[in-house]
Formats: sequence, structure tokens, C-alpha cells
Amino acid sequence: MTKLHFTKAKITAITTTVGDQKIDFLEEAASLGYTEEEAARLKKSIGLNTRYIVPKGVNTSDLCEQSALKIFNQLNIDPTSIDAVIMVTQTPDYQSPSTAIALQTRLGVSKDALAFNINLGCSGLIYGLLNCYSLIQSGLERVLLLVGDTASNFSSNNKSLTPLMGDAGAAILIEAGASDSYFVVHSDGSGEKALYIPHSGTRCDEEDEKLDQQMYMDGAAVFNFTLKVIPKLIDDVMEFSGVEKDDVDYFVFHQPNKYILRNAQKRLKIKEDKLPSQTQSVYGNQNSASIPGTINGFLSDDINGKINQCIFAGFGIGLSWGACKLTLEGIYAPPVEKFKNGKSNG
Repeated sequence: MTKLHFTKAKITAITTTVGDQKIDFLEEAASLGYTEEEAARLKKSIGLNTRYIVPKGVNTSDLCEQSALKIFNQLNIDPTSIDAVIMVTQTPDYQSPSTAIALQTRLGVSKDALAFNINLGCSGLIYGLLNCYSLIQSGLERVLLLVGDTASNFSSNNKSLTPLMGDAGAAILIEAGASDSYFVVHSDGSGEKALYIPHSGTRCDEEDEKLDQQMYMDGAAVFNFTLKVIPKLIDDVMEFSGVEKDDVDYFVFHQPNKYILRNAQKRLKIKEDKLPSQTQSVYGNQNSASIPGTINGFLSDDINGKINQCIFAGFGIGLSWGACKLTLEGIYAPPVEKFKNGKSNG
């Protein structure tokens, strides 16, 4: 287990943009091969309800760009004051070059800034923040973190995954400032094929030939992994940061589905109102954007401009998992916006 403590960085803004097309699960269930009875059971047990996706031609970079411009415009941030742009996504504009570099230019960030991509999904927000905090601890002043996926691109033909996935892109501004932040992260490549996209790189193993270029998920393996690692992960980050459950205002976890989150909440014995779990049911699984998506979607009134002790946790593809304990103090966290013609319509 890797443990890191930072003292010179803090989040000052979080914004999230979702797709503008709302899909109702019960309306699409038949086209996916579900009977009415199966659909009703899944809606009740997992929480499948609606999701938001983008139309063809709209990319993750477009969603992240709108989210970043929201921060720049509302907080009067000069783009040339950004020292680094880091993008966490599994759906870049191109396999190469890094989409972060293109967004650096599109957003008006200086050519002197560094920019790179991180290829992660469910745990991506934690790993992205860790990199941003490291850069600021080392001397940078402002770092822009962009996270998200247009997951509808890699799950459109998959009966199990399609109704779970939503499209979202978030922007997080991290700046220099005194604040204690604690990170605990793990990775385990022995489980790489529990959740992966075959034919998406240069490797093609024999078993991959049976699968198309859509995300494959071993649901039982992912479920068991999640419920196994979450309790210890949260215990570890609380012990490392020296906080008790009652000290934490909100536990904001990656949002795979309501069933997993409710199980985690009960095992951890966390009060229900401290662990939001409705994001996937409303917006779909937003991958690396699901933690900011939950904050902007359901905690905006409680977090925007206020002081809160929070624990974030992400877990999934890789396999990888991590958590951090942060103090969110007076941050800008407006409600979720929908994407439309490249402009905010919130």
C-alpha cells in the first residue's frame, strides 16, 4: 500500500458536465434484450433508471472543456496562470497524442505548462489528484485536472454494460495553499481482465478473439473485489489521516451502482446521509468523473462555499483502488450542467 501526505495543495473548484441526451432504462430495455420482468427487477435491485450520454461526434474533451471554462469564467481565472493540465480518461480524442495537450491549447493555457494523460477509469480521480498534489507540493501554483469518459463509446453493444454507463467530463482546480491531505492507493494487475476493452491496444490474446472491441466485465469478479477492498481502504485512509467516521462530513465514492454502494455503507456502518449513492441511477456510471459528478449533482448546496471534511474513494478497472481524505474549504462547486453546442445550458 502506498501512503502519501501533502501539506501545500487544496481543491478550489469542481465542475461537471454530462451528456445532453437523457436515456430511460425501461424505454431502452427491450432493445437490449431484457423482458419487462427482468428490467423491473434490475431497476429495483441495482437502481437502473436514467443516464445521460452525448450524441455522435461529441467527445470527452468537449465535456471537460465546458467544465474547465465554467471555472475560468466564474472565478475569473486567467488560463495562462495554469501550470499543468492533467487529463484522466479511457476515451481520449486519439490514442496518441495526449488529449491533455490539445486541451491545453483549446483552453488558452500557456505553452510553458506541462500536459499529459492518465489512462484510468473508476479510480482515476484519486490517482489524478495524487499527481496534481505532488506537482503543487513540488512548487507549482495551479494545476487543472480533467477527468471523465464518453463511456457510451465502449459499451454501446453490451447488454450488461450499456444501461449502466453515462457520459461526463469534470474539471477540478487545485491550487497552492496550506491544507493536510492524505492518500492511500493500490493496484493489482492480476485482475486486469475482470474489466477491460479487448482489441484496444497491440495485445490480442487467444481469449480476446471471442470478444468484440467493447468493454468486457466479469460482473461477479468486480462485485467481489469491490466489496472486499472498500472497507479496508476506508479504514486505512482514516487511520492514516487520524480521523474517525464521525469527523467526516461526506464519504464520496465512485458510483458503480446503488446496490454496491448500499452494501459498502452497511459494512462500514456509515450513516446513509453521509454516503450519497444515487449518481448512477440518475446520470449513469461516470467512471473517473463519478466523484465530482456526485458532488456537483447531489452535494452542491452542502459543499459549495462551505467547509467539509471528505473522504473520496475510487475502485475498479486495473484492478486499482485508492482513497483520500481532504478538507474542502470554500470551494466553487455548482450544480451539474448538460452539454449543448459546446456551451453551458445550466
